[in-house]
Amino acid sequence: MSSSLAPAARGSRMAMLVIALCWLVVLFDGLDMFIYGSVLPHMLEEHALGLEPGTAGDLGSYATFGMLIGALSSGTLTDLIGRKKMIMACTALFSLASALCAAAPTVAVFGLGRTLAGLGLGGLLPTAITMVSDYAPRGRGAFVIGALMTAHHAGGILSAYVALWIVEPLGWRAAFWVCVIPLVIAVPLVARLMPESLSFLIAKGRTAEARELADRYAVELPAPAKNRPAAGERWSALAQLFRGGEWIQTAMFWLASFGGLLLVYGVATWLPTMMRGQGYELGSSLHFVVVFNLGGIVGMLVAGRCADRFGAPRISAIWFLLTAVGVYLLSVHMPLALTFTVIFFTGLFLNSAQTMIYATVAGYSTSGNRATAVGWTSGMGRFGAVFGPWLGGQLLAGGAADWGFTAFALSALFSTVFITLAGLRMSRRTPGPATVPPLTATG
Repeated sequence: MSSSLAPAARGSRMAMLVIALCWLVVLFDGLDMFIYGSVLPHMLEEHALGLEPGTAGDLGSYATFGMLIGALSSGTLTDLIGRKKMIMACTALFSLASALCAAAPTVAVFGLGRTLAGLGLGGLLPTAITMVSDYAPRGRGAFVIGALMTAHHAGGILSAYVALWIVEPLGWRAAFWVCVIPLVIAVPLVARLMPESLSFLIAKGRTAEARELADRYAVELPAPAKNRPAAGERWSALAQLFRGGEWIQTAMFWLASFGGLLLVYGVATWLPTMMRGQGYELGSSLHFVVVFNLGGIVGMLVAGRCADRFGAPRISAIWFLLTAVGVYLLSVHMPLALTFTVIFFTGLFLNSAQTMIYATVAGYSTSGNRATAVGWTSGMGRFGAVFGPWLGGQLLAGGAADWGFTAFALSALFSTVFITLAGLRMSRRTPGPATVPPLTATG
């Protein structure tokens, strides 16, 4: 990189590089997460691997159980080995697991593949959020996280088109072979181009390495975290989430995340199938996935800007409340144009509401335990992610698809309550909007 660039420009270049690479891997994360729901109507129609609605719900829960383990372990592992290595490992894992799904001879092997994919998917997202939080321009933390999450929903859109264009001529297995692509594209790019987190290097005492990297890109070194855990205290960052009265705040974050991820993964798995149950054609049902994720992309950008101005917990609560209304309306058969409109706005509010929980946690945490806090909030929420696909499968198997919409709407109200309580408690302790404290470029 040319040394003639002004320091601020070089710092901005470094931030954009990190954000762009994280966006790419999260794009593939979204593709892998949504692909099962997109091809599920085909698999059920063909009785692929002997699949029935109840079994299909179980398979969706296997993936989210893997995500639970991945998210719970990712924060602690990332704070130990670094953001970059964790991003590479998680991307490689879910890519290889997709190959196992594509070649699976039985439903048990397919379930193993989805579980292993979940490990990678669950670990990648909180790690990428933490990485971009480290490099976000000052005062733009929530917006940058929202922008990153547009990749997740771009992956959802891609999954619908994979189902429309590839599954019909080539079969459902071809869709999972597509999900192996990040192994040969994203992993090498991250290995070659992505810098390590400066705050991680400082926290690990690798000051000389951090200074060399900061000088190369003309960015400011972050201050060492206060009360940094001594070497070997692997669980100190986790323990900080419960010291004193912090356990109350942590519990509220975890409960809000539980309801939010129950909703996100329940809808992601079952939306096309539930809409078919409402009398819509398969083509329309897959286009609902596209519109739902287009709404998610817009929602991330809008919610991020609003959160930077008004506070992430407030925006998350409002968005969850509006999501409850939208999901409930989907239980009513409406004209197609109106249905598309409701799905767009439901996607806009639903997906960004959960992301603003992560933005709230990242802003509330210190640099020394931010990855652990975000990872465990995501991980505990994964219990909801495990429950959501299973619940949808049981309701569909019992012929009660309409109750699926009601159950998911109630989970949105559940999250509304707990993120509101968390925000009120935060406002009494730290005045002002909750935003992510980022690393800034010198200027």
